[in-house]
Amino acid sequence: MPERAVRTNVDVDGNMGDGQPLLSVCIATRNRASYIGQTLDNILEQCGQATEVVVVDGASTDDTAAVIGIRAAVAPNLKYFPQTTNSGIDGDFDKVLEFARGRYCWLMSDDDLLSPGAMIRVLSACRQSPDAVIVDAEVRTADFTETLVPHRLAFKGERHYGAAESEQLFIDCGRHLNFIGGLVVRRELWLKRERKAYFGSEFIHVGVLFQAPLPGGAIAIGEPLVRIRYGVGNWTSRSFQVWMFKWPSLIWSFECLPESSRAAITPRQPWRDPALLALYRAKGWYSWYDFNQFIRPIAKPWQAWLPGLIAIVPGWFLNITALIYARFRHSSLRGGLYDLRRSRHYLGRRNGA
Repeated sequence: MPERAVRTNVDVDGNMGDGQPLLSVCIATRNRASYIGQTLDNILEQCGQATEVVVVDGASTDDTAAVIGIRAAVAPNLKYFPQTTNSGIDGDFDKVLEFARGRYCWLMSDDDLLSPGAMIRVLSACRQSPDAVIVDAEVRTADFTETLVPHRLAFKGERHYGAAESEQLFIDCGRHLNFIGGLVVRRELWLKRERKAYFGSEFIHVGVLFQAPLPGGAIAIGEPLVRIRYGVGNWTSRSFQVWMFKWPSLIWSFECLPESSRAAITPRQPWRDPALLALYRAKGWYSWYDFNQFIRPIAKPWQAWLPGLIAIVPGWFLNITALIYARFRHSSLRGGLYDLRRSRHYLGRRNGA
């Protein structure tokens, strides 16, 4: 299928013309026809003339093209670029920022929703000319009926970080930015920085942001502007590989940051924590297959025996144990009850509860 686009020309003041949009909402998608229509409707409702929406479709085989096409036909500020081959999530996000025309780009997931007033809030921050804007998010169930985590950043209000405060920005926001919809970045900065080294990491945006200090600084907004639809990500089936290996590998690659700061975001080798492995096993994210695929090839024999043992412990037993522990002994794990109850090891699910 040839690439096509619906284009619009707007200027930063919100008047139609030949100028540059202040903001491009950039979405990379593939086979998400079930969700992207609602996401686009929600975003387009908040878009004024200073904003465009740009979608790169990584060779979808479902009805994604039709869902987007219906909206592109009536939304002049929606641009759609279907691809004939898939470049992976990192490659497709890099493409969408290349296609975008905005001074700033909000990297947005294809299944989440904006909170009311989110666009106005972000445009206001962009007009202060930072290199990046980080926005908070709340986590909701897949149908948005229940809030699981009311906010992901540990602070409220607006924080400003200068070029010399990259480490503090990393400490305050690094963990939150495993969610791609939390980042708005100056497009010029993105295009000047190394990107291909982060293809395959699943988190190219984090690599671009923290590979070096930000000359223009950053603004972080401690206010949930995005509503995350939890549990429907394309990577969910690869959770063990992503969180035990890819995410730590990326974070620990930032040698410009102190080891203590990197350790505050994630351990270098989280798979060596037996309690964490047991929790992943309880959630259905860790199995004998994962042990053989990812841990056995790199672990010394004395390191491998306990992860191997956890991989064969009955998942239902660890699921029950984790549910009891989370409910009565460890309040910080209560947000994980949702995962535990959706696990294939959850007995209530097997019984139709």
